[in-house]
Parts: sequence; structure tokens; C-alpha cells
Amino acid sequence: MAFDPMKLVEECAGVGHVGWRDQRFAPVPYRIRRFQGMTPSGLPVPGIHRIEGEIGIDAIPDAARLVACDLTLELEDGRSLAVVLADANGRVLAEGHGPSRCSCC
Repeated sequence: MAFDPMKLVEECAGVGHVGWRDQRFAPVPYRIRRFQGMTPSGLPVPGIHRIEGEIGIDAIPDAARLVACDLTLELEDGRSLAVVLADANGRVLAEGHGPSRCSCC
């Protein structure tokens, strides 16, 4: 069995809001998966993560202009995630260090 350094640790779906710069758009459905970096022994690597998923962009005017932009996705439970709109179909991604960055970035 091959070792996968990223482990799915959370999956959530709901209706939230997308923010870009000073704009907050109408509610959008989302489905998000959060992966955590893991060592071969199964321990989490602090701060190494990947977020991937989809948002419904139909309620966002001219959503194609937001491709490759840094967005904030506000989840139903009150958390906010920094994501990038990867394509005009609503796919979102984020990779890197967790909520607090190390001094190397």
C-alpha cells in the first residue's frame, strides 16, 4: 500500500457567503474537503494542509472575473476559509500552512 502524505480530516457542506476585497456576495452552496499533512507514522504535520471543493457561483455576478483571485468563504458554522477560485465552474483550492503562518512564508 502506498503512503499518502495528505489525509482527509474534514468534509462539510452548506450555504455560506463569498467575499472578495470589500464585496460580499449572495449566499452560495458549498462543499469543502480539508486534508491534513501527515508523517509516515501517522502524526499530523502542523500547518500543512490542502482545502479543495466547490462553490455554487450562479449568484455571483460575472464570477469568471474572480478566477485565480483570493476569496474568503464564510461557512455556515461561522468559520472563514481563504480560498482561490480555480476555475469558472466554481472549484476552489487552498494549500499551504494552516491558520497561522510560519516565519518562512
